[in-house]
Amino acid sequence: MIYEIDHVTTYDYGGRVGSSRCLLHLEPRDDARQSVLLSSVEVDPAPLEMIAGRDFFGNGMRIVRLGELHARLVIRARSRVAVSPSAAPLPPMAWERARDEASTIADLGPDSPVHHIFPSRYVPLLPAATDIARASFPAGRSAAEGALDLAVRIHDGFAYDPEATEVSTPLREVLGTRRGVCQDFAHLMIAGLRGLGIPAAYVSGYLRTRPPPGRERLVGADATHAWVAVWCGRSGGWIGIDPTNAIAAGEDHVVLARGRDYGDVSPVSGVVLASSGQRLSVSVDVRPVEASSPQALAG
Repeated sequence: MIYEIDHVTTYDYGGRVGSSRCLLHLEPRDDARQSVLLSSVEVDPAPLEMIAGRDFFGNGMRIVRLGELHARLVIRARSRVAVSPSAAPLPPMAWERARDEASTIADLGPDSPVHHIFPSRYVPLLPAATDIARASFPAGRSAAEGALDLAVRIHDGFAYDPEATEVSTPLREVLGTRRGVCQDFAHLMIAGLRGLGIPAAYVSGYLRTRPPPGRERLVGADATHAWVAVWCGRSGGWIGIDPTNAIAAGEDHVVLARGRDYGDVSPVSGVVLASSGQRLSVSVDVRPVEASSPQALAG
């Protein structure tokens, strides 16, 4: 499936901003199951400088510096991505073996599981999260099956509530209220897996939404999404699991970036020099297109 993605981030400031510096993670990544056909980022007002590169984990990033006085900042990312369905069965390696293999790996490269065993900024190791995960991992169960079972248990045991949390809400509070959004559920699942010694990474991206039968899909109804990549040993590698929807990541999931937690892959982060507040709005549109269509591969 080929998707066209339009992601617009708008900051309206209470006053005029004189200077700002932003780090953007808005360009989908190439991996085993997806290929980026086209990608562009536009910033208004025009920046003094925009440097494209890759971060440690191989995610596309841009560093943007603005110096013109402005009361509004608009960042528009456009992408065209081909995503392949996963026909492979879940890796069979037992979770204990995957855990033990991770502890013996000396590789410190960007895809190494070593980076995803330890606590990180948004994912502390909490006994309560480990206890939730432990119930999904009886002796000998595969890491993949245990992770999918954990996703189902998080989905069934926690309520999706966009008003319950913010980006800065501690994971301990999510455990207490049992409410949150995809970011919270991904962090919770990662904390539980890492508590058992299983490497787990945070994945940001997009999820194609399908309308009810007989109704048209609404433009702009899609949104940024988050799920988990679980390491299933050397032979199984990384697989995606979506705890918000209790499913394995599939053809409807488009990977934007991968890191230890949200802090590594925030779509927009940075510093603004201003004396007033700001209002943020985000619009995301994910449109499937036919691979045989001339427009699908047009520049």
